[in-house]
Amino acid sequence: MQKYSCLIVEDEPLAAEVLSDYIQQVPFLQLQGICSDAIYAMEILQKEKVDVVFLDIHLPKLKGMQFIKALKEPPQIIITTAYQEYALQGYELNVVDYLLKPIEFSRFLMAVNKVQKPTAVSPATASSAAPERTHLFFNVSKKMVKVYLDEILYIESMKEYIRIVTPDKTILTKFQLGQIEELLAKNNFLRVHRSFIVSKNKIDAFTATDVEINGAPIPIGRSYKELVMRVLEQ
Repeated sequence: MQKYSCLIVEDEPLAAEVLSDYIQQVPFLQLQGICSDAIYAMEILQKEKVDVVFLDIHLPKLKGMQFIKALKEPPQIIITTAYQEYALQGYELNVVDYLLKPIEFSRFLMAVNKVQKPTAVSPATASSAAPERTHLFFNVSKKMVKVYLDEILYIESMKEYIRIVTPDKTILTKFQLGQIEELLAKNNFLRVHRSFIVSKNKIDAFTATDVEINGAPIPIGRSYKELVMRVLEQ
């Protein structure tokens, strides 16, 4: 499994401890170090390869946003802060995500699932290389489970949890449907109901009131009907 080396830049020990614990729970992340200020973080980045930086904004000596601007080739950055007013500036600096403290693990997982490591492909092999299957990791009973997006039939909201259904398994994980909808937005999924997201490729049939996937009828919500019909009738 490809691992991403991580650096925590955080001057609050408790916040750094929470992030460290979260990183240790995710199999594709590997903690490289913890820095209490951005100057020390710069020294580490000059000596070692770091894929992801979890960056607080209000740091001693050098603030988080100035730190990003000072880097010639910044790694992927996930901001962790208690201040929401810097979100726009963060995204203008191409951060991966902007997490507001206190950070729940499901929200942390959503952010790190956005991390992408560029893979160098030589021109000679680019045409013959098989495309990598897109996947996400979900926390299931304290174990991180890989789910390939092209296997998902549909996802159902279960209050604080979601149920992800594939042809050969069903997993239950603590996540909000709105959060998973954001992750799946560019992967051919369609929200058809306040409680259901479906894979458009897996729809076998549909009517004005429901879609059928693998023999299971999924209701179309009244407020989603116009959009769903327009998408499916194209």
